[in-house]
Amino acid sequence: MEKLMTLDEAVRKFIKNGSQIALGGFTVMRNPMALAYEIIRQGIKDLHMVCHSHGQALDVLIGAGCVKRLEIAYGGAGRYAPTCIRFKKAIQQGDIEFEDYSNYQMSLRFLAGSLNIPFIPTKSGLGSDLLNYEGFSKEIRTERKVATKKFEIMQNPFIDDKDDVVLLPALNPDVTLIHAQYVGEDGTIRIKGLTFADIEQAKAADIVIVTCEEIVPRSYIRLDPDQNSLPPFFVDAIVKIPYGAHPTGCFAFYDYDPKHLNMYRVYANDDKKFKEYLDEWVYGIKNHEEYLNKVGSDMLMKIKANPVIGYAVGLDRR
Repeated sequence: MEKLMTLDEAVRKFIKNGSQIALGGFTVMRNPMALAYEIIRQGIKDLHMVCHSHGQALDVLIGAGCVKRLEIAYGGAGRYAPTCIRFKKAIQQGDIEFEDYSNYQMSLRFLAGSLNIPFIPTKSGLGSDLLNYEGFSKEIRTERKVATKKFEIMQNPFIDDKDDVVLLPALNPDVTLIHAQYVGEDGTIRIKGLTFADIEQAKAADIVIVTCEEIVPRSYIRLDPDQNSLPPFFVDAIVKIPYGAHPTGCFAFYDYDPKHLNMYRVYANDDKKFKEYLDEWVYGIKNHEEYLNKVGSDMLMKIKANPVIGYAVGLDRR
């Protein structure tokens, strides 16, 4: 498969300083963590992140100083960080440029991008403060990949009575990063469980990089074709990397790692300790095998999912 690459190759080929990046997954599920770590190791900066909602991967990228600009609805890691810690610090300190939309609005913006239309109408946001405040300055709005305004309100042209609709600008990221359970040897992508906004983000993007748990025969991926998520022609790079979403979960393969997320919460709350975390878990790791050895076989067994119900039974999540 000519699209099969290493982490280093995929990131080096497709992600540059200033790229607009969409992250697949949600809070503590199916984050493209291995890709996020590789972006940090390669020292890529000034990224413009666009996410409907996100968690661990976004937080690490912000904390490592890779992110210049962010458009998002929500950033959190469940009970371990109801609001992502480095994300919160960056917003409070004015370290990144930031604009917020609702979850539904961000999903619609990716949908518009996937349909190749410049904007999309909705009722979402009317009567809320989302339409009273803009995060980006006029200067920022002249830059590449930034909409000239956050939204536009117009009268529904199909009825005579007053009926306001909100127009939201489409999103077309340079690169979308996704972690999936299966990739067929022909390049077909299969995401098990909730897909979140991954499909729309992939269809809207110029480039799609997919990390996966397993590469399976074409004969297998053709079984139950209704379970497949993306055809091969949408994907530009495929990286086989088991546990590539750790410490977040991957439905039917493994759960999120509560031990690691609890540790991260402690380190992320302190600037000095967070640098120690990056040195230990990102910069100091030679390859993914070394990363998994550091996590430890005992913890990998504890988070191993029951393949029938999709998550780890009896896992202590405290």
